Amino acid sequence: MVEEGKPAPDFELESDTGETVRLSDLRGKPVVLYFYPKDDTPGCTRQASGIRDTWGEFQRAGAEVFGISADTVASHEKFKAKFSLPFRLLADPEHMLGEPYGVARDGKSSYERSTFVIDAEGNVAKIMRRVNPDQHADQVLEALA
Repeated sequence: MVEEGKPAPDFELESDTGETVRLSDLRGKPVVLYFYPKDDTPGCTRQASGIRDTWGEFQRAGAEVFGISADTVASHEKFKAKFSLPFRLLADPEHMLGEPYGVARDGKSSYERSTFVIDAEGNVAKIMRRVNPDQHADQVLEALA
């Protein structure tokens, strides 16, 4: 399981734009991976909108932000368009990241709401478990500072 100060588990997932994203390709800048249960649900929408509404601050921090759920690429495309989300959403319908990141929910096909801030060297700088969707963006920005 992932730990602060240790290398973040690498992955390769398809984004809402159809491109393949590899964590190892993002070295040199901080990366925010936020796992959430499901597209277009109240809490997940508030969480994503919080990042959207403070997007300029994430850009100033130089961070790459990715929302990850078990939803499909098509679902992500609709969610992103509906709420004008400026960051990429990664599809993990096979639940490949549930175990290495410790975000799998027992008996459910969705992820717990958890965020991982990864530093420019690819190490986990901060782990936030069971985050509050309304405070999430501010907490992540604080971790990036």
